[in-house]
Amino acid sequence: MSRVNLGYLTEQIKEHEFLKPWGVVRQVIGLTVEAHGLKVSVGETVEILAGNARVLAEVVGFKEENAILMPLGEINGISLGSLVRPLRRQLQITVGKSLLGKVLDGLGRPLNADKIYGRHFSLDRKPPKPLHRRRIKKPFATGIKAIDGPLTCGEGQRLGIFAGSGVGKSTLLGMIARYAEADVNVIALIGERGREVLDFIENDLGEGIKKSVLVVATSEQPALFRVKGAFVATAIAEYFREQGKKVLLMMDSLTRFAMAQREIGLAAGEPPSSRGYTPSVFALLPKLVERAGNDDKGSITAFYTVLVEGDDFNEPIADAVRGLLDGHIVLSRQLAGKGHYPAIDLLASNSRLMPELVDEQHLALTLKMREILDIYRQNEDLILIGAYKPGTNPLLDRAIQLVPKINQFLQQKQNEKVDFTTTKEMLKTLFVEE
Repeated sequence: MSRVNLGYLTEQIKEHEFLKPWGVVRQVIGLTVEAHGLKVSVGETVEILAGNARVLAEVVGFKEENAILMPLGEINGISLGSLVRPLRRQLQITVGKSLLGKVLDGLGRPLNADKIYGRHFSLDRKPPKPLHRRRIKKPFATGIKAIDGPLTCGEGQRLGIFAGSGVGKSTLLGMIARYAEADVNVIALIGERGREVLDFIENDLGEGIKKSVLVVATSEQPALFRVKGAFVATAIAEYFREQGKKVLLMMDSLTRFAMAQREIGLAAGEPPSSRGYTPSVFALLPKLVERAGNDDKGSITAFYTVLVEGDDFNEPIADAVRGLLDGHIVLSRQLAGKGHYPAIDLLASNSRLMPELVDEQHLALTLKMREILDIYRQNEDLILIGAYKPGTNPLLDRAIQLVPKINQFLQQKQNEKVDFTTTKEMLKTLFVEE
């Protein structure tokens, strides 16, 4: 037998299933499974044979000679001695044009279709190299006056929507998905309540579903399932970006993604640091958000919602995310209570790239709007109790006159779309009488 044939047979034997070292379950502690006898590395996927069921799991660490596994499904049925089969690969999803209009679970499996046709795509991908990123020079029209006017964002920019619960984040995302000038929407609902998914699709998204892909990982599902859901959505957005598309990625919410990773970290034995969040949370956040943006083919403009606990905008996740993104939009519970929708607190919000995206007149009008709102807010209590006498401060007199017009400009009905050119013209007319 020739050496060539012998080498070929040797490779085939190495690949044969029965020669791969399987492991056995030694113990189950909380959310993790410890298996002995596996020859695997962190991030690899394995399959646990739990009776008649097969549960996917990921290797998240090691303890002495045991591999620590985090199941991607229910652990019911896993017992002492259950076999664990290494799959020798990381998780992959199927991507293609057939994704449009589909609702997927956290592993990229369709929930409203039998099958997705296309090619395999890895979840573990590197962000675009810094020197290969096209600069952000084009405005990205969202169809929302309060964003396109004073908080103009660019194609490939990443922004955070910061708010407490029940202030209108999901409704605002639905409006952006319907009205934004994007070729494809990729929407990730991470850690959401199950009943909200259908409500979002039918009430908030509406006709926008035709050019959208939804990735859903609800709150009752395993922590790793929720984390993977965020990476599945990002990978799908990257696929469409590779096709030269203008992609809009929206994730609700980045906070629940961080909470899921905290569960994984604590279960794997990581020490808690800031408010119980483990170091891996703050290491994983930039790895996720840096994958959005421009490359040499297409763009991913990303909106990430951040659920601030107790309306504390300085809590650890909100503070960390602000430093990673290119701007932030803050929703105010006080404005929402007044029926001001969208409840965007303009003075607390900022788009870092706006000065590079708009002309001088647009920027000057925005700065004037901020100045008027700031003067009015500083003296609002005096005005409301009647302690201010008109004529005392000319700047405040002008603010009292213009604030109702500005508030009217900043409000918008849910079923109303305003294009970018119209928004700019409306912004100019606010100060015509001066």
